[in-house]
Amino acid sequence: MFVHVVNFWLRKDLTEAEHQQFVYGVKSLGAIESLVTFNVGKPAATDRPVIDRSYDYCELTIFNDEAGHDIYQVHPLHVKFVEECKHLWEKVLIYDSETV
Repeated sequence: MFVHVVNFWLRKDLTEAEHQQFVYGVKSLGAIESLVTFNVGKPAATDRPVIDRSYDYCELTIFNDEAGHDIYQVHPLHVKFVEECKHLWEKVLIYDSETV
């Protein structure tokens, strides 16, 4: 399995319409065919010193392999999301991992 986790820190000055644009855009990625699992969430209420809750949204995607991830990266829905929404975030942090 290939896991791709993307944490987004949105700009603090977004209007409600811009915020909804981001949510709609990131959720649209769930339609990409190479995905095995897709989830978009906000930080959970858990509170321990080792938990980073500073991000606004977390996107979790799981693929069968790196080839599935590579398809996702160039898929028109992903390209459109980045093009139309990149101005809405101030920071993105990505963690990719493979099953051992």
